[in-house]
Amino acid sequence: MAQVFCIANQKGGVGKTTTTVNLAAALALRDRRVLLVDLDPQGNGTMGCGIDKREIECSVYQLLLGLKSFDDVVRRSETGGFDVLPANRELSGAEIELISIRERDQRLKKTLGPVMDRYDYILIDCPPSLSMLTLNALCFANGVIVPMQCEYFALEGLTDLVASIRRVHNEKNPGLRIISILRVMFDPRITLQQQVSEQLKKHFGDKVFNTIIPRNVRLAEAPSYGKPGVVYDRSSRGAMAYKAFADEIISRMEAKKKNG
Repeated sequence: MAQVFCIANQKGGVGKTTTTVNLAAALALRDRRVLLVDLDPQGNGTMGCGIDKREIECSVYQLLLGLKSFDDVVRRSETGGFDVLPANRELSGAEIELISIRERDQRLKKTLGPVMDRYDYILIDCPPSLSMLTLNALCFANGVIVPMQCEYFALEGLTDLVASIRRVHNEKNPGLRIISILRVMFDPRITLQQQVSEQLKKHFGDKVFNTIIPRNVRLAEAPSYGKPGVVYDRSSRGAMAYKAFADEIISRMEAKKKNG
């Protein structure tokens, strides 16, 4: 049965898509069966996997509305070695379309429930807002990975996000138990970032991943070649960090399984 993680942060430009794509590829390199679900209408995750969002005939939009089956929509990322439910601008219409559907916040869970056994990990790239699409991801997930930059304003946004996640846990999805923070775009030369990083560790303890993702040009270049950074330049600092992050996720999940 797959472990389901949504990668979420209400703030834009914090590396959600970069994290989703590179974690998926790094887990695939560790021989894990991975499905990446692109729930962001911008479709950047889809493009970063080497799938042209302008050429896909059907997307996660049709899947959510019950117009197409999972096998109709799923694509293979040849560059990343994992499966993808792609997205494009059509998905922005889902917010309005879902209003008239019963249990609209459970659509993703109902749709993907039957294919859980096909995968070890399902990673969901969420849009930068607490929208109906993000709510669908939270209602389906076991856990949330929050990529955040070590900056003052990011701390304020984190408080709101954690409150939203707890509300979903209490009212919609009691299985949503794991909230973990990933420090991204980190530059150790900036004193403020070091201070915020220490504050995070002090306040959230083991909910903060040990792995830190550095600011890295090769990770930023990779999407223009339709490749995850861990494949585009395997020896870059960013790629090595995401591979270490995948190892940490695997190790945490195996420890959790042993402890019941």
